Amino acid sequence: MRWWALHLPLLSLEAFCATLPAEQTAEETARPVALVAAHRVAAVNGAAAVCGVRVDMKRATALALAADLLLAEASPVRDAAALRAVAHAVLAFTPSVTLHDAQTVLLEVQGSLRLFGGPAALQQRLLAALAPLGHRVQFAAAPTAVGAALLARWWPREVAGAVCAGADLLLGVHATDPAALQALLAAAPVWLLGPGREHWEALQGMGLHTLHDLQQLPRAGLARRFGTEVLDDLDRALGKRADPRRWLALPATFDSRLELFARAETTDQVLHGAGVLLLRLLAWAQARQARVGAFTLCMHHERQRRVLQPPTELAVALAEPSAELAHLQLLLRERLARMTLTAPTLELQLSCQHLVTGAVPNGELFPTHASQAEGLVRLLERLRARLGDDQVLRLQAVADHRPEHASRSVPAQGGRVSDSPDADTALAAASQAHGLLPLHRPAWLLPVPQALAEREAQPMLQGRPLQLLSGPERIETGWWDSEPAARDYYIAQTESGALVWVWHARLPSAEAGAQWFLQGRFA
Repeated sequence: MRWWALHLPLLSLEAFCATLPAEQTAEETARPVALVAAHRVAAVNGAAAVCGVRVDMKRATALALAADLLLAEASPVRDAAALRAVAHAVLAFTPSVTLHDAQTVLLEVQGSLRLFGGPAALQQRLLAALAPLGHRVQFAAAPTAVGAALLARWWPREVAGAVCAGADLLLGVHATDPAALQALLAAAPVWLLGPGREHWEALQGMGLHTLHDLQQLPRAGLARRFGTEVLDDLDRALGKRADPRRWLALPATFDSRLELFARAETTDQVLHGAGVLLLRLLAWAQARQARVGAFTLCMHHERQRRVLQPPTELAVALAEPSAELAHLQLLLRERLARMTLTAPTLELQLSCQHLVTGAVPNGELFPTHASQAEGLVRLLERLRARLGDDQVLRLQAVADHRPEHASRSVPAQGGRVSDSPDADTALAAASQAHGLLPLHRPAWLLPVPQALAEREAQPMLQGRPLQLLSGPERIETGWWDSEPAARDYYIAQTESGALVWVWHARLPSAEAGAQWFLQGRFA
């Protein structure tokens, strides 16, 4: 087996900084930031470390060392959500993924190497998939799961790479066999082992600082003094003891929450926080080998005058499923621009239950009909997001010969006509059965036919005669309702060359003397 370990040493800080407003995120590297748990510092960034702030320091001492220190409570729930997104991104490359601890993801890649072109190519694609999440990653590879996790956590962070006989170049540190793993772990501190942290002071008092020192002592005496857990963990790291793992399973639906550090009073601030959730959504969708068809953003507001405000839900439906972050952000930005927040937002929740599986459209060097159609779909999606579904319509044919009743307007490209999916399916089937709108009829019809004057039995438009080019097309229908039609339709041309659609009444008209009418214009 070949195990890879991804250790995220700054996961807590990175997950917290993602909740900051956009203007503070740009300054987070310069400002000292620390997380506190039980009134003691649990994590610090580089700027805070320069000021002398250290882990396990009291809160008051840290504030005395750095007056502008940004303090926040550590949140295991927030860290778990960020780690879960990393695991989802890894699941796109191998189904054998498990969590070692709160900062380390393990994956078994032996079965994936040939598919992705070898270790180096797989690692490159894996790190590229993790890059948008914004986490610092320490990488290690070993023949055992615990061994890889220990190397990733302890080995010096700046490692250019290591080359072994017959192996590709990998960034990080890796051991190809148990002997190489034991040599690399010999100098590792004892506190790296989970049980070793509990007995660290006692082990240090006995002069046991490294795993090599631990292996030199009799096992029976160590077991009596410290229990078997330390030795069992060491044996699992060196491959001398079985280490069964339970693989992670992807949830059937996506649901993630993000508590904002500062309340969001504008839609731009909401969009910044939603970007983090969209990244997690795409990691989950790519692990399921699918694209996003629709998602819902729920904004939880703060109380106003001690009254709890109902959450605001914003549903975004895509006409064409997508796995592009920029496209999803664009649609969400257009939707948010049309909204007014009822109250400041404290927490965001993103959910998705609509995924579309299938082959991803291929990239093309030269434009084709398929790529041009995709561009039209993207345009319609953006118009729907900006104007609303009810404002972007298309014509649908109806089985009626009368032009004013032969079509109706329905939402374009994925907009729902009704709340029932069965109704949408039936409507689509009826549209196919009735066919498309006739090409010899104009799409631009006047709301009410315009009466035309005539001279010598020829219709006149704006005082000038029309030249009849084709016709007549006789329509005699509508006897079953109150709007009978008995007309002869012609395509006519004006002196300027424009084409219009006119008809001649075969029955007496309601308008005195009117026999010719203008029905529509050709574009």
